[in-house]
Amino acid sequence: MKLKPLGDKVVLKQMVEEETTKSGIILAGAAKEKPQQAEVIAVGPGGMVDGKDVKMEVKVGDQVIYSKYAGTEVKLDGEEYIVVKQNDIVAIVEE
Repeated sequence: MKLKPLGDKVVLKQMVEEETTKSGIILAGAAKEKPQQAEVIAVGPGGMVDGKDVKMEVKVGDQVIYSKYAGTEVKLDGEEYIVVKQNDIVAIVEE
């Protein structure tokens, strides 16, 4: 199965989170915070959204930072994804 976002939506897959802190402390499940960095898996077509012309700024494969409480979590074929609006993405990570 494949997710195909509509309008200005973007499908993200969260980056794998660290199990230990830099000082070597192992974090329990409840103490871990979900990372806000993700990889773009799929991008909607943009176009007219709510009466505004939206140009998609991200592309598949980009590493991005998104707003903490943004999006809708979706589980598909055992994988977890987040579907967000493009304006919930605050930055593209460039290396």
